[in-house]
Amino acid sequence: MELISILLYGLPLFFQLYLIWKIIDRKRHQYCYVLDYECHKPTDDRKLSTRFSGEVIRRNKHLGLNEYKFLLKAIVSSGIGEQTYAPRMVFHGREACPTYEDGIEEMDEFFHDTIDKILKRNKISPSEIDVLVVNISMLACVPSLSSRLINYYKMREDIKVYNITGMGCSASVISINILQNIFKNEKNKVALMVTSESLSPNWYTGNNRSMILANCLFRSGGCAVLLTNKLAWKDKAILKLKQLVRVHHGANDEAYDSCVQKEDDQGNIGFHLDKTLPKAATRALVDNLKQIAPLILPVRELLRFAIVSFVKKMNWGSTKGEPKPVINFKTGVDHICLHTGGKAVIDGVGASLNLSEYDLEPARMTLHRFGNTSACSLWYVLGYMEAKKRLKRGDKVLMISFGAGFKCNSCLWEVLRDLGDENVWKDCIDTYPPNTLVNPFVEKFGWLHGEDPDTFYVPDDYVIP
Repeated sequence: MELISILLYGLPLFFQLYLIWKIIDRKRHQYCYVLDYECHKPTDDRKLSTRFSGEVIRRNKHLGLNEYKFLLKAIVSSGIGEQTYAPRMVFHGREACPTYEDGIEEMDEFFHDTIDKILKRNKISPSEIDVLVVNISMLACVPSLSSRLINYYKMREDIKVYNITGMGCSASVISINILQNIFKNEKNKVALMVTSESLSPNWYTGNNRSMILANCLFRSGGCAVLLTNKLAWKDKAILKLKQLVRVHHGANDEAYDSCVQKEDDQGNIGFHLDKTLPKAATRALVDNLKQIAPLILPVRELLRFAIVSFVKKMNWGSTKGEPKPVINFKTGVDHICLHTGGKAVIDGVGASLNLSEYDLEPARMTLHRFGNTSACSLWYVLGYMEAKKRLKRGDKVLMISFGAGFKCNSCLWEVLRDLGDENVWKDCIDTYPPNTLVNPFVEKFGWLHGEDPDTFYVPDDYVIP
């Protein structure tokens, strides 16, 4: 009788404990860890110096003095230095007539450099990769770039593959979101995320100012990232994903049209950056931060901001001339990793979040050294933080990215150990930050401001100094 009683009361209890254990075990296997990342550093023969930039601009016969002046102003205020990289076909003088192979070769050079290095360093075979996510927004080919990687590295037949295009500069966080969802449902997976942009088929050769601006900002780059949810590899990981939020304003026509690939009136394909872009970016950022703030900030800061905002809204006391209340993200975040969309983007986010120059330094220096490398720029910024030995165990890193559509995506990482390994910055980190970010374009081309549009011409034998 006692045995029967024990069984009657004990079995339901044991079953409940088993269910609790299953839930806990499943939760433990749902975490998304970054094992390692490798940013691409193109060869030195692809560096876009001030002198060569002048040669490229001069080769464009659609440009006149007014366009030269506009480009000079844009480049001087861009925050980009002289050591950024351009696609190889530009150095061959073929930017006006790129071939299909130019785009493929640009990607192959990046693929083989970064993926070979990251797999070798982590002693991982391509056959161990369970999930492959490739995001190259502006190059679609058949077979896909992901299939090209599977063929080259001879990956398994049952590998899960995602080939993402058209997501723009926010594609990295979108790729991470895909992997996060896979890791929630499948245990012990290893993923390779590959992120870059192909500039070879997208170099604009017309004279539309809203489109030629992209040539001043976008540069070649790329990054390969290894991620996993294997508990056995937790001690090898460097980052752990804590939160991720995506906001998409595609239903708003103004936001949708602010950043679009299209043809100009002469049929030249390029990337149109509208004057409404800053407004669209601000709206998307605000909506994103509204969602992620309650997930990552301490309650005391949320209460402080709510009370201050309420008091100002109710007009208690004199508020004339006082700045708007700003939530302090540094109460829950140690480092902010910004997309290097341009100097105006960095300045705008810095002002919105009341960030210091120390907080903005990684993004500014990345823009200066590598330019806007699209979706992979976040990893160059992270690399700067690591090279400067800023990232310590327990630190929280907030990544914020923007993309065409219009999108603003963000995610929060926890640093799992002190980081300071050599990376893409190793050859130049000691020279950053430089004494000045002023580039030499004004010194070389400032004379253009004094020229008369009616009499201006550039002799065929003119040599750029």
